[in-house]
Amino acid sequence: MRLFYEAWEPIINRSPLATDLGEAAETTEFRSPVATDLEENAAIKTNTLLLLQKQSVNQFNPIEFLSIGFTHHMEILRKTDSLDERVFYIHQTFQNGWNKDVLREKLKTDLFHHQSQMPNNFTKTISNPNNAQKAIAMFRDEYLVDYINVEELDEKEYDIVDERVIEQAIVQNIKKFILTFGNDFTFIGNQYRLVGAGREFYVDLLFFNRELNCLCAVELKNGEFKAPYLGQLQTYLRLLDMQVKKPHENPSIGIVLCRSVDKQYVELVIQDYDKPMGVATYKTNADIPDHLRHALPDIDEMKKLLQN
Repeated sequence: MRLFYEAWEPIINRSPLATDLGEAAETTEFRSPVATDLEENAAIKTNTLLLLQKQSVNQFNPIEFLSIGFTHHMEILRKTDSLDERVFYIHQTFQNGWNKDVLREKLKTDLFHHQSQMPNNFTKTISNPNNAQKAIAMFRDEYLVDYINVEELDEKEYDIVDERVIEQAIVQNIKKFILTFGNDFTFIGNQYRLVGAGREFYVDLLFFNRELNCLCAVELKNGEFKAPYLGQLQTYLRLLDMQVKKPHENPSIGIVLCRSVDKQYVELVIQDYDKPMGVATYKTNADIPDHLRHALPDIDEMKKLLQN
């Protein structure tokens, strides 16, 4: 409680200036659900809360601030460094109804610094500007899939490991992957078969997103991004739109998920394609720094301890 007080008191409890109150008065009125006998004091406090809108790039909403639980607030305070981050996670928690476990996962994967950073061509290829902005906000430039264990592979084999290893690990942990991937995704299948020009094609992972009302194809690559991946993905998207997409659905979106990428290079080559696509990276447990990874207990040892 002291940490909560020390973090927010300098901002919320400062005396508002006359110019501040004038500006706040123009904002939609908010009445505290707690204060009934101290309406005047509550109004002053509320006006001060509204001033936070001027101090953050995100919209601070006092209703959202007061609506999420104290445990959520403490998770956010302990794992963020700036006011912008705090406001971001408060808004996302309120808007999406995150429980504390989901919030912890979003903080762990550093959603604030990775959302809306993925190189893409959405503004050029999605006709509805609103849907294009939704797509940009929905995807990240990096995803943490630390439940994928590739440590048991020989070091030489690791560099050429087939993408199927990653794919199967994701399928086996599909609930965790969807939690990491974003909101409103439904898993349709892996190695989804398509036929075109007498040839068979297989989409690594196929999802449907309710918010965007479209299919989302994910192509997994265990290595650095290469430009031909976009041509392969564009073929999949064209076949999906021709054969699988329903008439009321929006055109399909494709994501290349690889180990590393030069963002400037992607931005250069992706604009030549007419299907909505983006390129993101993923990290497994093998990418965790050694000093942190070795500090974690062995899985088998943990199982034995839990059984005793």
